[in-house]
Amino acid sequence: MAEITMYTDGASQGNPGPGGYGVVLISGPYRKELSAGYAHTTNNRMELLAVIVGLEALKREGEQVTVYSDSRYVVDAVEKGWVFAWEKKGFNGKKNPDLWKRFLSVYRRHRVRFVWVKGHAEIPENERCDRLAVAAASSDHLMEDVGYQAEEGTMFG
Repeated sequence: MAEITMYTDGASQGNPGPGGYGVVLISGPYRKELSAGYAHTTNNRMELLAVIVGLEALKREGEQVTVYSDSRYVVDAVEKGWVFAWEKKGFNGKKNPDLWKRFLSVYRRHRVRFVWVKGHAEIPENERCDRLAVAAASSDHLMEDVGYQAEEGTMFG
């Protein structure tokens, strides 16, 4: 199996505000780009959702994946083991438990390594993810981030 390289980024216009994520997946000669926007969310949620969506897009289990992200929130939570401690405590008092649970489910299906990269440092694929995320956040077709709405206690029908 070829190793998969994944670049991810999240953006929000206001925090909270409209947000989006961008993902670039590369495996050998193959490349796939993913993005989506949400009406009311946070930057951290979009950074984490980018990784989740990228991993969920993989067709086979057990893939070797290197994720490049400029999010200390995501990279440190995994590489320093914080998310596993949060899980043991039921994510009590932690933000974004819906996304962290979803992340752990897909993360455990693959062999994933994270690499932190400096944002806006002219790394082509990271810059592409940023453009995808910003464009998604600016789209006329924004979805509702139901997990964020629920966390905030917002009622909507």
